[in-house]
Amino acid sequence: MHEMSIAEGILDIALETMRNNDASIIHSVQLDLGLMSGVEPDALSFCWDAVTKGTPAETSKIDIHTIPITGQCLDCDTIFDVQDYKFICPHCESRLVNTIGGRELQVTSIDID
Repeated sequence: MHEMSIAEGILDIALETMRNNDASIIHSVQLDLGLMSGVEPDALSFCWDAVTKGTPAETSKIDIHTIPITGQCLDCDTIFDVQDYKFICPHCESRLVNTIGGRELQVTSIDID
């Protein structure tokens, strides 16, 4: 389960942010998570609860904002949301599509005191 190491990395970022801002508690971490990131949101939430035990983030929650898969047609440049993993341009029906969104895994904000 690679979600455990991801949760540990997110906790490291949150703890460093807390220390750099002279805070003492982490309330929540907001995260952008793309549908193609390979990370299971429920597993990440479970791992977050486990890795934060005994830390200033113990009572915190992780808020996951899911980012859809976005493609750009290499033939007509149309940008579109990919539905059901069908990488076909809705404008020209080309299958030459570049994935430009949906692989994100990024901490966007941390709520601390």
